[in-house]
Amino acid sequence: MDRRSFVKNTCLTGAGLLAGAQLLNATPMRMLAPTQLMGGRFVTLCIMIRTTPWEVSRDVKLHPRDEEKWHTLEGVKNLREAFGANNPDGRLTWGFTLNALEDKRENYKQIREYAAQCQAKYGDEVTVFPGYFPAMYLPPARINKELSEALRIIAGFVGKGYKPQSVIGGFLPAESLKYLADKEGIHVAQAVIWSQHNIDGGGADGSPSYPYYPSTEHFCKPGQTKKDLIDCVNLDGWSMDFICARQSGQTGHEITGYNSRRGVGPIETYKGWGLDLGHREVMHTQSIHFDKGVELNGFGWVPNIWEAQMVYEFGMDFIRDAMKMWVTDTLKRWPDTKWVSFGEFGEIWRKHYKTNDDYNYKFVERGCGLGDSYNNLEIKWFMNKAFRLALLRDWHHNTPTMVIDFTRYDLPVHEPTGATPTHPVKDWSLINRINQKGLRPEDKPVLLKELTEDEQALIYKYCPELKG
Repeated sequence: MDRRSFVKNTCLTGAGLLAGAQLLNATPMRMLAPTQLMGGRFVTLCIMIRTTPWEVSRDVKLHPRDEEKWHTLEGVKNLREAFGANNPDGRLTWGFTLNALEDKRENYKQIREYAAQCQAKYGDEVTVFPGYFPAMYLPPARINKELSEALRIIAGFVGKGYKPQSVIGGFLPAESLKYLADKEGIHVAQAVIWSQHNIDGGGADGSPSYPYYPSTEHFCKPGQTKKDLIDCVNLDGWSMDFICARQSGQTGHEITGYNSRRGVGPIETYKGWGLDLGHREVMHTQSIHFDKGVELNGFGWVPNIWEAQMVYEFGMDFIRDAMKMWVTDTLKRWPDTKWVSFGEFGEIWRKHYKTNDDYNYKFVERGCGLGDSYNNLEIKWFMNKAFRLALLRDWHHNTPTMVIDFTRYDLPVHEPTGATPTHPVKDWSLINRINQKGLRPEDKPVLLKELTEDEQALIYKYCPELKG
């Protein structure tokens, strides 16, 4: 519905007429923010601004490459304009590392000013992005201190008392999520990277892929009780092709080899496979959530993060065209898609779900046939407060359905400790009964009926359709 139809159809009272007039004359001219989770299709996009790859603090930079010349006002404007070309009401999240917030070079000053302008004009979110893996290299107290410092810097250059609704964190430990909720009043964080394992220097497999309130025990675990639950919705950063995500890491040629991170991410798709094949994989992954996913879960959500440096590493025209293709074709296929910030979506979810008791996510995928998304495989995922469960079968040959992942959330767990820049802790995975990566002897796939009676009872409590 366009804005004039909105006014015609809804503004019938005096107050409504006034509100409608204000809507039509508002600056910036954009639709009212969505508030309803159920029935919606949502995309959350973050554009990341950094000074070097994998920086997690002012002085903890894990790669020496200086990307100042790869971060320009021209580059970020091209990305934002491609995003908005056929999507005028869309909003996104700008994620700045602490170095990018403090860098005094002209490029970064201009980018910060532009992000503030986009916040005022479009309603974009401007927030901190403390690298992908701060928990691997820094103790929680230092992460928390620098999160607060970054939020103060953002408030200063955005102005007017601005504060983001979320932070983008890659991996953030439970202590930092509790700090954000209790001390900063921020109740949304992108703090898990689903299925990340043995890639980019580390991993943390084991969480749900959709929003949940984390446990004080571990950021990958949904909170089990009111006392255990942290009031900071934990969001994933990228939607994954579930078939590809079964792998650990990546190997071989970028096209013919496997990559556990294949999904909507531009590096693994558009850059890895080119605009045609890459786009097919992106749309296939989104269809898992926006077609059957909406039917199963009541809503669909696709998160994505693009690094601003890609416009120079892979070519301005190429990355701009990829962005425009992705956004335009998504809206052509699913016209009701709402492009909102991470914080906005998290708060919409949080308004609907007050605890972890009520969601019971379910997903079904048949591979698209590209690369390691094998089209003979069908995977079903079930994710709730008590466990996550993955079932796999070859539907071409009608093979038995096997359990390839059964991660229990009702068991005690704890996060690693002692991470420092010189002695990082690389693996934060929550792995117990059976894990999809298949790296341990106990990860051998089994039939559902081969699980213990107690395990089957737990599964049937949440998924009675699997019984029989």
